[in-house]
Amino acid sequence: MTFGFAPPSTTSLITATGGSSRHGRLLEPAEWTAAGVPLLRNPREVVSGLHSRHSPVPSTAVIAVLDPEEQLVASASFVQRSASADGWEYRNALLSRLRRVIPHDLRRRTPVRTAVLLYCREGDERWTEEDGAWMWGLRDACTLHGLRCGAYITLTRGGWQVLGEGRGGRRPSSDSRPERLGDITTDLAPLTLRTGGSATEALRRTAAR
Repeated sequence: MTFGFAPPSTTSLITATGGSSRHGRLLEPAEWTAAGVPLLRNPREVVSGLHSRHSPVPSTAVIAVLDPEEQLVASASFVQRSASADGWEYRNALLSRLRRVIPHDLRRRTPVRTAVLLYCREGDERWTEEDGAWMWGLRDACTLHGLRCGAYITLTRGGWQVLGEGRGGRRPSSDSRPERLGDITTDLAPLTLRTGGSATEALRRTAAR
């Protein structure tokens, strides 16, 4: 599995701040591939569904939880305003959203549900240190919430890319208009939440817009 790397200009801010590289809170492409992240059966449908629900723009992260049948259980989106690209900070942001929209699975011996992360950003599909920090954050957040760590997907002007798998497409992209959910051919279930009322209100505030 090979990866392209972005020019130094796209990662200079991260290196200058000393965040991820200094503390080791990022995953290199080889580390991510070696982690054995489960492959999505139909990444295009997952990406299209999340794009339609959340209409992400650059700097928007969409965290989604899938059941064993790859049906969407819950999701939330937020804009990451910090430029530090520190995996620890990203982990906290992801974990905070997961706790709002779905109960943890820490009592299970083996994780059943899988969390995937779609991140909309500038640039092209090549891996950057910012991507590495998001990967670290996703893996750690999943561990702390009792979930399997799933795919990390970038969404740029050129389209979408599942990093580590070599799969991607031109649509949707960060510039494309979201399709209506009813117009998407997908086997994803409607967004649901198996929690009480307070969490449901949180979902309405943080999930699909």
